[in-house]
Amino acid sequence: MPRFAANLTHLWPDLPFLDRFDAAADAGFKAVEVLFPYDFPAGDIQKALRRNGLEMILINAPPPNYTGGERGFAAIAGREDRFAHDMRRATRFAQALGVSFIHVMAGVAQGDGARAVMVENLKRACDLAPEGLTLTLEPLCPASAPGYFLNDFDLAAGIIADVGADNLALQWDSYHAQEITGDALSSFAALRPLIRHIQIGDAPDRGPPGKGTVDFAALFRAIDDSGYDGWVSAEYTPGGSTEKTLGWMKRA
Repeated sequence: MPRFAANLTHLWPDLPFLDRFDAAADAGFKAVEVLFPYDFPAGDIQKALRRNGLEMILINAPPPNYTGGERGFAAIAGREDRFAHDMRRATRFAQALGVSFIHVMAGVAQGDGARAVMVENLKRACDLAPEGLTLTLEPLCPASAPGYFLNDFDLAAGIIADVGADNLALQWDSYHAQEITGDALSSFAALRPLIRHIQIGDAPDRGPPGKGTVDFAALFRAIDDSGYDGWVSAEYTPGGSTEKTLGWMKRA
């Protein structure tokens, strides 16, 4: 059975942020991720992690939360300085929390120029990243991120190849994979050599596993059979009590 983690940006949305760590531990999770933790002091998050024996595995860049603003700058010409500044801040936060992965967001852009900008930005970011920290790219489906540059898995794979850094990898999400390709299972199999972090949610509404079109029983078997030993993070919209949606963990 895969090792499951909880995405505390999505799960337990009814609880205050720091209380979500307690809820995750009570539900049996051993690791968590938070997309944009920057509004909270790192020391407070460290205390929440320690008191629950939790590992923090991933955060997003750029900070702060992009609500109402841009979804990243990695592919946007003319924003290279902003990207570098954001990565420095995100890296400091990741180091303070013992995070293994930073998901680098591309932003809204298009064309070969944006691709070239993203490759160069990532080359510099990978060169400067401290040992033990991996940068990840995650294609986002147009339904959830209209206009987002990185909206295709072949594009992400090509950028990873062009950057050519051991500390750059693919972050694969079952919800986005199902929406982009129509077949999350085949997508996982094809991309497995590039994948170092997995997130799960059902399609088409990013609901709990078992509520949509993704075959999670088959997916979990494929993850196990592939030798993947990283975390599989639950990143879905519970649509009510999170505890009532966790039955999929028992069936995995």
